[in-house]
Amino acid sequence: MQRQPDPGLESNLIVRCLSLGLEGGTQIGSHDHTWPQLVYATRGVLAVRVGVSTWVVPPLRAVWVPPNTKHEIETVGAVSMRTLYLHPESKPSRREACGVLHVTALLREVIVEVIRLGHLDARVPEHANLRAVLLDQLSGAADVPADLKLPNDPRARVVADKVRADPGGRDSLDTLAAGSGAGARTIERLFLRETAMTFGRWRQHARLAHALCLLAEGEPVTSVALRSGYDSTSAFITMFKRAMGETPGQYFAGAGGS
Repeated sequence: MQRQPDPGLESNLIVRCLSLGLEGGTQIGSHDHTWPQLVYATRGVLAVRVGVSTWVVPPLRAVWVPPNTKHEIETVGAVSMRTLYLHPESKPSRREACGVLHVTALLREVIVEVIRLGHLDARVPEHANLRAVLLDQLSGAADVPADLKLPNDPRARVVADKVRADPGGRDSLDTLAAGSGAGARTIERLFLRETAMTFGRWRQHARLAHALCLLAEGEPVTSVALRSGYDSTSAFITMFKRAMGETPGQYFAGAGGS
């Protein structure tokens, strides 16, 4: 756990932080903060829910949560969570809405250093300089389209829930639509309207989120590929590299841990 800031320094704090080691399956219920928040895990995978969107966040990704935004967090496997809270008057540019961003090697080291320090105090020059680097890195970090938005329409939601319950399932949309109150064509239109994705692309995102969770728990790539609905390990690795920029082995090796 990080050192707690001296209460006498409250008015001078420019960055607060929280360091937690959490067991798999830990749930942090709906809450919000008056300071904008960066949710990050140096090890393990977090599922962050905001409204109808769910972000599955492995290492090398973080979620930006604006102030006064209700959100929930769930851990997938053991997680080392590292959270920063930035003073509302010194938030980075381009970070007005919730979203996932890429954590560069430098940004990761800055996060780890802030956690080591316990907080940043505006009166300490080294702290002010570190905050400047943090803001620069957050402002320039690449956005990652990683949310799994759930449809609001109850008919499409039935189908979405079936896929989330069995991401590797091979049922056709016609089969999944049975009992939803709508046919496959209507479900396809609803997904496109409410998630901005075709059903096929939405299911691929759901499978990727599922695969990230399994990989974070240490499951072999071959097993993950089959449980995520892919016919072969090579097809799964091709999909993963296209979506994440690296193979599963490279991605989780580069994530490190601290």
